[in-house]
Amino acid sequence: MHFLIALVLGALSAFAFEPVGWWPLMPLAFAGLCELIARAASLRRALLIGWGFAVGQFCVGLNWIATAFTFQAAMPAWLGWIAVVLLSFYLAAFMMLAAGLAWKYGRERRLALVLALAGAWAITEWLRGTMFTGFAWNPVGVALLDTPWRETSATIGTYGLSMLVVLAGGMAWLAWNRAWRAPVTFAAIALLLLALPGQGDPAVVGSPKRIRIVQPNIGQADKWRDGFDAIAAQRLASLSRRPFNRDLGPPGLLFWPEAAVTEPLSDERAAAAPIVAAERARAVHSLAPGAWLVTGGLGLNSRDGISVSGATNSVFLFDHEARALARYDKAHLVPYGEYLPMRPILSAIGLSRLAPGDLDFADGPGPRSLALPGGGLMGLQICYEIIFSGQVVDRAHRPQFLFNPSNDAWFGAWGPPQHLAQARLRAAEEGIPVIRSTPTGISALIDARGRLLRSIPAGTAGIIDADLPPPAAQATLFAQLGNIIPLLLGFALLVAAIALSRRPRYRQT
Repeated sequence: MHFLIALVLGALSAFAFEPVGWWPLMPLAFAGLCELIARAASLRRALLIGWGFAVGQFCVGLNWIATAFTFQAAMPAWLGWIAVVLLSFYLAAFMMLAAGLAWKYGRERRLALVLALAGAWAITEWLRGTMFTGFAWNPVGVALLDTPWRETSATIGTYGLSMLVVLAGGMAWLAWNRAWRAPVTFAAIALLLLALPGQGDPAVVGSPKRIRIVQPNIGQADKWRDGFDAIAAQRLASLSRRPFNRDLGPPGLLFWPEAAVTEPLSDERAAAAPIVAAERARAVHSLAPGAWLVTGGLGLNSRDGISVSGATNSVFLFDHEARALARYDKAHLVPYGEYLPMRPILSAIGLSRLAPGDLDFADGPGPRSLALPGGGLMGLQICYEIIFSGQVVDRAHRPQFLFNPSNDAWFGAWGPPQHLAQARLRAAEEGIPVIRSTPTGISALIDARGRLLRSIPAGTAGIIDADLPPPAAQATLFAQLGNIIPLLLGFALLVAAIALSRRPRYRQT
């Protein structure tokens, strides 16, 4: 019975994420989880309760993964729901450890249970975002995105926000059990967090960069259809040529989505040079002199100059003469989306990539900052890469902004707003604005505090003309130290829980 209650609580907590956004559900769900762990008769039952809670949360929160299976014909669409459940089973194993530690050190003291759960939850979220390539989607801290505590991520990071969520739920549970001292202390600390210095003033810049973000509304079902590339090119060009906002002046940087051009924009085969040149010329046809296009596209590698040996998911910077000034290759590839792990075995049993094609993508070198004409640095994170807290910026060459081209067209109703929410947290953590361009939405301009300045709704074609907002004048504390901060805080809570557990039996604290 306790397992089923945990499963339901976890499922309900997922409605704290976008697109629903009922954030109080998250701490309330953790209050219920604390009660269930406290009632567990053994470590095994506590582990099962924690696992069930996380399975419920992931199964509901990751429902968009099933939608992706409907855009390919190599495997049955119903396999998508099996994938959601199996992935949830795996991810929940990390969070199960947090519940086990909470039970182990909190059997005698409720406060120790809360501290252990909060500290261990932050640590296990970091683990699931880093181990075995990592899957950092929907940390519970993202529920605080539209609360005043969002900006504290500039100091404690996303996993620190997750710790706050669990602590808030735990303190509500303590208050329900009439143990008031700890909740009052926590409330004071939570309010003090709002007084943290955060990012400080924005940087003073010269003439602002004027940008245009393009959303062509090209669905996944059409994107790779034979002959549709000409239609897509016309749609992108039409939006790119729209009259500019005369109050802002003509845009100097034009942003297109991930894989906006489906034909390769780079090909190492000698015979492909004329085709690549033609595609580049078509892409920049709408650019005015002195403007630059930043677009997602494909690259093909060749070891011998004759046959294709690999592919890259890339971003290219072109001038109006179709010269490639810079390039970024995606480093954090999506398993089963951009490559098939253990291909010989899995392909033999009928599994394949979700994205079209049998050629696996090769990974790039990791976060880079590209120099822009006229000065400044641009950071790149393609699609899925933006969800990894502390892994999105070249810290030795801090960019003025991040460009996050993405293709969320096959992620249903829940995937795009959740993706946008995590991009907003990266902006707040790092203190730099984020630009998102997607085929069907949600394209957006996000400032250095994580605020959504402009956006184009899903399922519509449109543009955003704006001045690029400035970064924070100084790198945030999180930008300097990364996830060392939330990990140290998590271990500190665990140590405090262990110390409390070894004291004589508590007085309901």
